[in-house]
Amino acid sequence: MEEEIYYFFREHMDVLPIYERLEEEIRVRVPEVRIKVSKTQISFSNRRGFAAVSFLPVRKAKERPPVWLTVTFGLACRLASDRIDAVVEPYPNRWTHHVMVGCTEEIDEELLSWIKEAADFSAAKR
Repeated sequence: MEEEIYYFFREHMDVLPIYERLEEEIRVRVPEVRIKVSKTQISFSNRRGFAAVSFLPVRKAKERPPVWLTVTFGLACRLASDRIDAVVEPYPNRWTHHVMVGCTEEIDEELLSWIKEAADFSAAKR
């Protein structure tokens, strides 16, 4: 799979360290995680998908950091945080949150706790 990940980042190699840190931290918190690389995103799942990374531009171009990756995760409630760039409720009680990450330091306990909560939420769904 490493080859698929390198191919996904082929035009954005400067973002790869951010992704690698995120994947490493997710694997620690969600040991049973499955990772799927597609053309537009890399998805993380257990029973169901709980998070993804992509190049979805959730901020206006002038507000984006020079290097960035969008981290998306789903929860049962809407988070209130300045770090959340966009939130949608695709169906009742399922809130999709998008966070633009511009450096490895932003892969912190707050973001990782949201992703872990998303993994737990996903695993508990019927």
